[in-house]
Amino acid sequence: MAHKAVFGVVLANLLLQLQIVLTEVPAVIVFGDSSVDTGNNNQIATVVKSNFEPYGRDFYGGRPTGRFSNGRVFTDFISEAFGIKLTMPAYLDPAHNMTDMATGVCFASAGTGYDNATSNVLSVIPLWKQLEYYKKYREELKDYLGQEKAESVLREALYIISLGTNDFLENYYAVPGRSSEYSIEEYRNFLAGIAGGFVEALYGLGARKIMLGGLPPMGCLPLERTRNLLFGGGCIEEYNNVAKEFNVEMQGLVSKLNNQLSGIQLVFSDPYGLLFQIIQNPESFGFPNAKESCCGTGYFEMGYLCNKINPFTCPDANKYVFWDSFHPTERTNGILADHVMKTNLASFLVP
Repeated sequence: MAHKAVFGVVLANLLLQLQIVLTEVPAVIVFGDSSVDTGNNNQIATVVKSNFEPYGRDFYGGRPTGRFSNGRVFTDFISEAFGIKLTMPAYLDPAHNMTDMATGVCFASAGTGYDNATSNVLSVIPLWKQLEYYKKYREELKDYLGQEKAESVLREALYIISLGTNDFLENYYAVPGRSSEYSIEEYRNFLAGIAGGFVEALYGLGARKIMLGGLPPMGCLPLERTRNLLFGGGCIEEYNNVAKEFNVEMQGLVSKLNNQLSGIQLVFSDPYGLLFQIIQNPESFGFPNAKESCCGTGYFEMGYLCNKINPFTCPDANKYVFWDSFHPTERTNGILADHVMKTNLASFLVP
């Protein structure tokens, strides 16, 4: 299967490049949106779902899981690279129990953001609710492992936060409300304040190894390029500039919190540069196509519009940067995870 080649190459290349052995990262704990949701939205009343074909066609068993990808997502690869497990269980999935989740769990919800108003747009799980689920998980883990062992796992775990794109594309620029309350600069500050508060809340609960993710070149997503067809179908520079400016602000936040919070290891992961390189020069990364996505016509399909009866879906997702009009393919996720392990998470590895 395609996923076997992808994760095999990624992990082998990672270990060769770093020449490391793994340190104690006993679990990966994930908060975020569709970039890292592994199936939580399957269990809630929302239209933002991907638990149907052709989603997951390159996943184990060729089955849809609720991941917005043809296979695994970014955090699945991160978990594998730390030698923990190949896939991240969704907290709300009744098929998983504490045996599965003791080494990592995902609380992410596709369609959500930092802003509560973003989660309200499509009735998904807000970030504050993800934190409440995490608090419940902590107690469940203590019951399962015992308090001392559970506290050790929670202290040494890697916490990944990946969201923000929906706040701009599905909220600020798409629906009335926030754009009338805030200038774009004010809204960036508002979101950064929420991000900082969330990191501080995790720190207060014992988290010490935290990765805060930045925004991709969101003006280059196939859906946004489709909206720009009248102007040639190029990337929307306004959106890309917002992403770059937000990432600079988040880098400053990370520096500030590292100075303020004793013992924290907070790192910032900026996907913008590498993904922009891939989009601008896809052939250099082995991708024939970066403008359209694999699913459907490649211009606007995602969610229920990306379905098994669409006759246009490509036969080989490995040739595409994007799976649907908003989300990367499994192969792209593997490349991004490999880069993050080398550049951002090396501090959690020992020579």
